[in-house]
Amino acid sequence: MRWKLFWSALWATAVTLTMVSVADAAGQSAARPSEFILIVQIVLLIAVGRGLGEVMQRIGQPSVIGELLAGLLLGPSLFGWVWPQAQSLIFPNNPEQKALIDGLAQFGILLLLLLTGMETDLKLVRKVGRAAMTISVAGIVVPFLCGFALGQFLPESLLPHPEARLVASLFLGTALSISSVKIVAVVVREMNFMRRNVGQIIIATAVIDDTIGWIIIAIIFSLASRGTLDFASLAQAVLGTLAFLAVSFTIGRRLVFQLIRLANDHLVSSAAVITVILLLMGVMAMITHLIGVHTVLGAFVAGILVGESPILTKQIDERLRGLITSLFMPVFFGLAGLSANLTVLKDPQLLALTVALILIASIGKFGGAFVGGALGGLTKRESLALASGMNARGSTEVIIATIGLSMGVLSQNLFSMIVTMAILTTMAMPPMLRAALARLPPSKDEKARLEREELEEKGFVANLERLLLAVDESANARFASTVAGLLAGGRGLPITVLHIGAQAKMQQDKRDEDGSHESAVKNAAKVAANADEEKARDIDVTTRARESKDAGEAVVEEARKGFDLLVVGIDKVLGDKGEFDKKVNDVTSGFEGPLAMVTGKGRQLAQPANNDLRILVPVSGSGVSRRGAEVAIALARASSTPLHVVYVSTTRDKGARRRHHPHMGLPQDELILKDIVSFASTYDVPVTTAIHSDVSPDVAIVAEARGVRSDLIVMGVDRIAGDTLNFGSVAAAVLRHSKVSVLLVSSGEARQPE
Repeated sequence: MRWKLFWSALWATAVTLTMVSVADAAGQSAARPSEFILIVQIVLLIAVGRGLGEVMQRIGQPSVIGELLAGLLLGPSLFGWVWPQAQSLIFPNNPEQKALIDGLAQFGILLLLLLTGMETDLKLVRKVGRAAMTISVAGIVVPFLCGFALGQFLPESLLPHPEARLVASLFLGTALSISSVKIVAVVVREMNFMRRNVGQIIIATAVIDDTIGWIIIAIIFSLASRGTLDFASLAQAVLGTLAFLAVSFTIGRRLVFQLIRLANDHLVSSAAVITVILLLMGVMAMITHLIGVHTVLGAFVAGILVGESPILTKQIDERLRGLITSLFMPVFFGLAGLSANLTVLKDPQLLALTVALILIASIGKFGGAFVGGALGGLTKRESLALASGMNARGSTEVIIATIGLSMGVLSQNLFSMIVTMAILTTMAMPPMLRAALARLPPSKDEKARLEREELEEKGFVANLERLLLAVDESANARFASTVAGLLAGGRGLPITVLHIGAQAKMQQDKRDEDGSHESAVKNAAKVAANADEEKARDIDVTTRARESKDAGEAVVEEARKGFDLLVVGIDKVLGDKGEFDKKVNDVTSGFEGPLAMVTGKGRQLAQPANNDLRILVPVSGSGVSRRGAEVAIALARASSTPLHVVYVSTTRDKGARRRHHPHMGLPQDELILKDIVSFASTYDVPVTTAIHSDVSPDVAIVAEARGVRSDLIVMGVDRIAGDTLNFGSVAAAVLRHSKVSVLLVSSGEARQPE
């Protein structure tokens, strides 16, 4: 398969060359800018770059290596050497023609830094910050000093401006010292080590490396643009950078969040959020340019803020990422490869200097990271794995070298040497890291955490991104707010509180008061966050209001903004005949996603903000009951009492009661309970269990809740297709006969009645 891709890329190259030859024969001139030539360049770089990138991924290398190799193959290193006339026709030296593709590549740099920033996990950095900072500083200082010293002894023939040796040495030191967080993250992720302790330290260290690197580059750019070491100008650049970062991560953070929310919630275009993100990137890049540092810093910081936005959905993230990786990455890295001419390595002196550059870069980075790991408290094996991972340069060094080349600080030969170093160190990193990580089995605690996270990836609660809470002014609505806050708090999910009662506007005006629904959400969220310190964060609460007669329309209108769960808390849930009230039907009829219907009774109506819940959850082995168990566990984490799980048989389990598993030797009911208990134990939630297989499920549930003195029943239910809201006969019976509160959680897809 990989060779098919390779030959396909070569075939695309041959076809394009034929097209260019025909165009040239028809009399088209290369002396002026040509849109046709620009399109040919882009098509070639994408076709060959993505094709070779796919090949690289299939042999265990990052795709960026294929994109760099595509540029080398299409540039003077191979294509220009074999067929110089055709190469100069497609990639002419005409400044006006080069400016067209260079402009696209320069914008690509900003987008790549935006993407890098979006992948930067500041929470991870904070978690392992002490060790990561120690490792990063040691891993930067040692190779930086080595690269700077090498720059001081380089022959003048390698420097475009020998009088500016200081700036060239600074660029070289930076290029040798900064690891590529993108390459490191790709390899660690592909090896399933992203959540391992050492994997997190590697990623956090690479993030700090990248952050420090772009700040250094921004300062060096300011120095290079002035030509001399002006301490006043340097101080201005440093202070400007610090001020920019301080404002960005305080006022700027809130502003970015609000702009993304406004675009998502109020603009009808499907690409509105992506447009706002690109505008934010451009504005912040221009701000950094105006304060005298490079635009890449603005794009990088913009990416960090965008990545932390609480309502950045996976769909938006994937669409933006797809645009960057499919178009701008192959063009930029391909163009970087085009700028490198490896034929200069035929010169023994340049070849020797390139080998020395690679050795200094590798030994300096490896040694610095290893020492930093030891100082940071890592074992020798962990330090070895860390040092192996941090030796990858890849995309970061190519961007740094490209900036240096465009500024006239680096010569063409020195640029080619740095690109060669970046490619070879990046290709060497994956096998080295795999070998080092393979010798690091997880500890007992780490293994338990990994198992929990693996379960989370497949779960319902772990994949929620945004909640919609529809409430009136009743006590049941206040209890629903508490439930929604407990669900959202541990994961920091944003919530929109939609007031739909007769006093909706008044309730909205009271959102900042202690007795409001919003305060109930925030207080419950704090309780849940304290129970899960690893994921604790402030949640984002937005308020909307619509009078009760427009409740259904209001929910539909809000739902278009993207919500994963609708939590409903209304005063009157059931009608006189036991069916759902008309208002409940109106509110839920237009929402096609999962529902959480809250029916408060007893203590929860008297004390709706009470977070201490004694929860019972019935399970039967079905997917919907498993979903209910997940929600119950999420709620129980904030409570000090055990979760009570009762197995009940349903019509779906007919003939399966007490049936033995052919391999495990346990009855089905015991296997199901064991699975739920195991899942709850990963969150340190204590569980008690019971089995009722000889009575109807609704009778068993109500009786068990009374027997163990539960005050909340959480049930996973199917939504039955029909004109009115229907969760089946069991759920209806429990709602009618239960003396305690009930939370029904349904899936998004309606099931046909049996």
